[in-house]
Amino acid sequence: MVTNSSNDINGNSKSELNYVTTNRFYIEIGGSIAASFTECSGLGVQIEKEVYFEGGVNDQQRVFLGHSTFSDITFKRGTTDDLNFWEWLSELFENKPISRRNANIITFNQAGDIMKSWTLIGAIPIAWKSSDLQADGSGVVIEELTLAFEGLKAGKKGGGGNKTKRTATGEFSSS
Repeated sequence: MVTNSSNDINGNSKSELNYVTTNRFYIEIGGSIAASFTECSGLGVQIEKEVYFEGGVNDQQRVFLGHSTFSDITFKRGTTDDLNFWEWLSELFENKPISRRNANIITFNQAGDIMKSWTLIGAIPIAWKSSDLQADGSGVVIEELTLAFEGLKAGKKGGGGNKTKRTATGEFSSS
């Protein structure tokens, strides 16, 4: 279980992280871990391609790449008590535009070191489902959460690309 506080995953924590690393994916938003999930599916990208053939060259083809399409990511069986995370999700139910945020998916080893991280650039929640609420259970708070996003970075330190910001033209760039 990860304790909720203003934690910095690079060691500048105000409270201790209790790592449960087996089959856990942690979501970091705004520099602190906001939730953990036992399943993460759909992480992928599809790149359009155009194939051209040259006259007289029968043993080769030319491949030109086009636009990238990112799959929606679905997280399952998660827990959180982060109020900022819940406020972000609650924008789904309000009549105002939902804010896009960079969200890092992080995996740790048993020593608490980051093994791999992916930054979902410009992420927005598009679906949320709670688990069954039972008075005698200590069950899961979030059964499923689906995020759409505009870009993807991978890394090993500091959340993959946590410093990525939107430019004046609306694109994302590293700064």
